[in-house]
Amino acid sequence: MATLLYRLGRGALRRRRLVVALWLVVLVVAGLAAATLRGPTASNFTMPGTESQRALDLLTEQFPAASGATGTITIKAPADGQLTTPQGQAVVQELVQQASALPGVVGAVNPFQVGAVTPNGRYALVQVQFATGGDDVTDAQRTAYEQVGASARAQGWQVAPGGEVLGGEPDIGSTEALGVLVAAIVLIITFGSLVAAGMTMLNALIGVGVGMAGLFALSGAVQLTSTAPILALMLGLAVGIDYSLFITSRHRQNLLDGLSPEEAVGRAVGTAGSAVVFAGATVVIALAGLAVVDIPFLTVMGLAAAGTVTVAVLVAITLQPALLGFAGRRVLPRRLRAIATDGTTADTTAPAHQTDTATEDQSRFGFRWARLVTRFRVPVILVGLLGLGLLALPTPDMRLALPGASTAAVGSPARVANDLTTEGFGAGFTGRLAVVVAGDTPQATSAAVPQVTALVQRTKNVLAVAPAQLSPDGRTALLGVIPKTGPTDEATETLVHDIRGSVGGIRDADVLLTGVTAIGIDVSEKLSDALPIYLLLVVGLSVLLLMLVFRSLLVPVKAALGFLLTVAATFGITVAVFQQGHLANLVGLDTPGPLISFLPILLIGILFGLAMDYEVFLVSRMREDFVHGKSARQATISGMGHGARVVTAAALIMISVFGGFVFLEDPVIKSMGFALAIGVAIDAFVVRMTIVPAVMSLLGDRAWWLPRWLNRALPNVDIEGEGLRTHLEDRTPTHV
Repeated sequence: MATLLYRLGRGALRRRRLVVALWLVVLVVAGLAAATLRGPTASNFTMPGTESQRALDLLTEQFPAASGATGTITIKAPADGQLTTPQGQAVVQELVQQASALPGVVGAVNPFQVGAVTPNGRYALVQVQFATGGDDVTDAQRTAYEQVGASARAQGWQVAPGGEVLGGEPDIGSTEALGVLVAAIVLIITFGSLVAAGMTMLNALIGVGVGMAGLFALSGAVQLTSTAPILALMLGLAVGIDYSLFITSRHRQNLLDGLSPEEAVGRAVGTAGSAVVFAGATVVIALAGLAVVDIPFLTVMGLAAAGTVTVAVLVAITLQPALLGFAGRRVLPRRLRAIATDGTTADTTAPAHQTDTATEDQSRFGFRWARLVTRFRVPVILVGLLGLGLLALPTPDMRLALPGASTAAVGSPARVANDLTTEGFGAGFTGRLAVVVAGDTPQATSAAVPQVTALVQRTKNVLAVAPAQLSPDGRTALLGVIPKTGPTDEATETLVHDIRGSVGGIRDADVLLTGVTAIGIDVSEKLSDALPIYLLLVVGLSVLLLMLVFRSLLVPVKAALGFLLTVAATFGITVAVFQQGHLANLVGLDTPGPLISFLPILLIGILFGLAMDYEVFLVSRMREDFVHGKSARQATISGMGHGARVVTAAALIMISVFGGFVFLEDPVIKSMGFALAIGVAIDAFVVRMTIVPAVMSLLGDRAWWLPRWLNRALPNVDIEGEGLRTHLEDRTPTHV
């Protein structure tokens, strides 16, 4: 692979104008396709096979009038008892008429007709039924709905439209640009050259542009959840910058070794590019592996992110060499350009990505840190394990749920409506359940409804059961159930199971429980069940892949255990901040609550790929030096010395990009950005750059042991460039 990429890098530099032109054409075409083919994103999370989803499907088929999105308008009068006055009733009646006349609305229910008024006569709820699902409600319809009650507000009344219809696509503003800005600063400091930093950033942004445009172009044919494009943007930016950074760094070192720009690019792509391809492949495999858990919206999210990572890899190994060809030696700081052109060259038959160790600056931080860690390896390992173990303590308390209005940003329409409803009626009214009773005949349904009503009313934690609504043919009935507790409360989760257990014995009719709250509970439980399976898959995959790369048994096991430490500590910190509320103000979190249900499984997939990135970039150099005669300790110090600077820069860039999303108001995106940023920080600086060299030094030569029969059975992926070294020994390299 290294030899193939070496030729690809040289070819891209030679035909750099053509390569750049082709990528610009791809960017323009993808942009036009996105503009013309883009479809809406989905804000709901369906889960085929669950009881709640089967109930929704049944309603859509037999009771379409009740299958659309619902809205709830909460009304608060200026004073107690004012709702029951003639003036108050007139205000409510006018508001109901306004809501009924909205585009896309089937009808609105007067709260006095159904008793949706508090005993003190100050709060009322107006139920609004839309004809279509929440994802099919247009922005214009949603805006009109939010503006209902303008005249009442002018009279001092509080009117807060809420409900599932308010779900929409999270806004992407300018705050995440701060992460890109910080990444640019890190690049400038790392390279000491505006040209090198700007070229790396430009390359990554073009890759992100192509990936995101292609994703939006496909959204017309494939339904994306509202968080899928944001996840793809996060990963596309982070890995795009990192992959370009790795190749540019190796190219600059090759120039300093006296190689011509063309030869330097070829070797950079052949060596660092091999690691980029492998690292990108691990991320793609981990993300695409989300399909194994058989959860459609999660599969789409994983494939969308995997697509942007694939584009980032292709851009790094083709467009980056072309751009480096235009830059020439300007990618080096001015003070180093003379060194690269003074006619001195390194040993051209040395390993393709090994510099002359005689001229290495052993005083650099990477070498000093490696010597310190290997010297005190046992205390370092113990302190690292103890620290990560303490950080992981909150992990067992993790609770999962779908996002709700109770944890939305303070001041948002959904949060205002939720708080006003809770204030007047209680938290249970914000997470109502729905029981669907379906019989083969109207008589069977009518006979089952009283039984179901009685059983549900006797269930602990049920506040009220609304009268049944019948479908036009009388075969389907819909009963509203109001819990005493909120939608994300543990008691509500218990209630859902209790209701299902109590009505399970009803004969002659199917009884299914659904509603936004029940759907969230079903989705969270299925994701929790899939989490151990996916974790086992990812850990097994990491061991196999690293065994191929490093020809070792202990190194892959050590890498997998380090990954598990990273995941546990990251979960612990995220639970402590976003669920338990510790230091929540520092991340701008208004209200702590359960973590979004798909965060853990996504975090495992993404962190796995990124952890393998750093493992490969650091340990591959250790193995190369060990194979070429250095002792295990010397190889560990050398690998850290050469890789610490670039891995530090790469980690800081990823942390900056992910951290930029913490500033968004949406709590789901905020938690994703926070967890990824913390996970990268822990894995890069604690696990890979501290615990790993300490363990490698402790293992010594045993770290590289592999049974002979297994060594013969495993294919050689040549990520270290041994085949490239042989190829270069058979030709005369080009020098300045």
